[in-house]
Amino acid sequence: MGLPVWPAPVFDAHRRLRGPYTFGGSLLRAVVPAALERLPDVVAEHDIEIRAAAPDLRERVPPRREQLAARLPEEERILVPAPGRTLRIANGITEFIRDCGVAPQALVIDNVHEADGTDRELIATLARRLDPGLLTIVACSSDAPGELFAGHYIKSESAAPADPEGLAEAYIDSDGTLDDPLAVAAYRALPSERRARLHDRRAGELECGTSFAYGAIPYHREHGSDPSGQGVEALWAALDHCMREGFLEAAVDLGLRGLRLAAPSAGRWWNLTQATATALAGLGRRDEARELYERARRLSLDAEVHSAAAYGTAMLDARHPDPARRDLGRALGWINEAIAISDLLPDRAVRAFKLGFDLNGKALIEMRGGHVDQALSLVQSAIELADSDLLPERHLIHRMILRANRAQLLGLIGLPEEARADLDAAIAMDPSYPDYYLDRGNLLFQMGRPEEALADYESAIRLSPPLSEGYYNRAQLLLALGDLDGAMADLDHVVELDPGYLDAYINRAGLLVQFGLDDRARADVDAGLALAPANPHLSCVLGQLEAAAGHAEEARAAFDVAISGAPSLVPAWASRASLLYETGDPLGAVADLTRAIELDESAVLYFNRAIALRDLGRLGEARDDLRRAHALDPGDPDVVQALQDMADEP
Repeated sequence: MGLPVWPAPVFDAHRRLRGPYTFGGSLLRAVVPAALERLPDVVAEHDIEIRAAAPDLRERVPPRREQLAARLPEEERILVPAPGRTLRIANGITEFIRDCGVAPQALVIDNVHEADGTDRELIATLARRLDPGLLTIVACSSDAPGELFAGHYIKSESAAPADPEGLAEAYIDSDGTLDDPLAVAAYRALPSERRARLHDRRAGELECGTSFAYGAIPYHREHGSDPSGQGVEALWAALDHCMREGFLEAAVDLGLRGLRLAAPSAGRWWNLTQATATALAGLGRRDEARELYERARRLSLDAEVHSAAAYGTAMLDARHPDPARRDLGRALGWINEAIAISDLLPDRAVRAFKLGFDLNGKALIEMRGGHVDQALSLVQSAIELADSDLLPERHLIHRMILRANRAQLLGLIGLPEEARADLDAAIAMDPSYPDYYLDRGNLLFQMGRPEEALADYESAIRLSPPLSEGYYNRAQLLLALGDLDGAMADLDHVVELDPGYLDAYINRAGLLVQFGLDDRARADVDAGLALAPANPHLSCVLGQLEAAAGHAEEARAAFDVAISGAPSLVPAWASRASLLYETGDPLGAVADLTRAIELDESAVLYFNRAIALRDLGRLGEARDDLRRAHALDPGDPDVVQALQDMADEP
């Protein structure tokens, strides 16, 4: 088809300019003003995404779904968004560009190789979800493109030669993004004082642009005349912003740069250390986070630092995503140290908050160790401490988290109404926070109240940028209600939003088998197994597909993998039993069906075992199974007919 019609707008994605969403924010600044005139409702629907990626537009795009954290002081904003939030933002921006009616048909993105992770994710999402006929992306990079982006790639060009002084100034005025060896050499050749003054001048010129505070301004201040003062403050301000928004890759970069400049005696040193370690942990870089906490312990005599470092280290051990690699014993030791230190803090309010925080962390460790009652007692103690020693209007997010955590524990011990009350209270504290609607929806679903659960799932979807978990949970509910088409539509959307959502492939593959769409089901199985090789649920569906295709050996191998990986997976036992029966092994079928019934009896399993027992001549046992099947499902005509047929047999 060739290149799009030119000229097309050109956006520089170099992260040194505006930090996270350097490209995404520039795209929004180019599109949103016209969209506000043409389709203001579409802008309002994407307020969170626009305000996160383009802070300069916040005055023009007021918050429609503002959360509690936006109204609290820095020390009370203790919730750090999960890494998945940036994918929600990328999907939201993509849908805004699709629907705003004023987006360009083509655009050029330069310096893709220097883009922050937020922009790389956004570019990939735009390329994946938007038809090239709607938007053609030309990504320019000095690196090999790899397989990340769809579109054309061209090399960045070097600047034309100029005098050394001019080249050096051009390099600084480009905010350190000029890709020219002569400019870099000229810049490095400048006397250090001259370089610092030029950086100071450039930083002052950029103060009027909000988003430069997250990229170019920290860069210039850290290379200016006061790196340990203005530089550290600029880096901390940018880091604090990135932590609030969940831009963890940028947060780590800013934090490590700040720590190279900040002395341990300086006020921002611990802020930088704690935030950077938290961001590293969120990115899965746990060893680096642990090193920062260990360094803090070596360099500081501050009790609060030691308490917080002990807490952070405990969470590294307790929250490892692989249960086999968690060290709950070591985590317990660290959290006990944190509690012991916090309990000695002299300020009553500070002690109440930090001690409550630590008790809540210990509750997580006890819960993961299977000690739910102990965990509940710890959370209850933290709530009582907050109620008695903190002012009612302080630390609202802390109180909200404690209520939600107590709800989770109450649900685990079989007190759903009490759990519901705590979730109601947590949601009332911040009605715009979507996650607890998901939790309450799950609880209501378990309580047999599907209409209320559906309302909560839809509230979570409404309050968040595109939320794959909300659509997935709603699909689960629709499946239970028998709305297979609705469930399929939601699962399709989950995969569109997040191609790495394993459970969506599992459930959609099973649905596709029910619809008789075996080719599509196999594609989902292949996609899911690429994410999680030997996944038991997908292996079970693979076995069903192979059996339907007449490939008995392949089907048996897939069922064996499923049962080996999940010995309690009833569909795998039942499906392998059907395969054994069809291939002339009724005795093996009886054995597998017996195991399936031990795990979760059902009329279908008893009926199938009755048929296999009859073929083995064990009519008495077969009749017993049919009677049990009839008791479980009196209206099943196949069971009724089989009982009548066997009544006539000797």
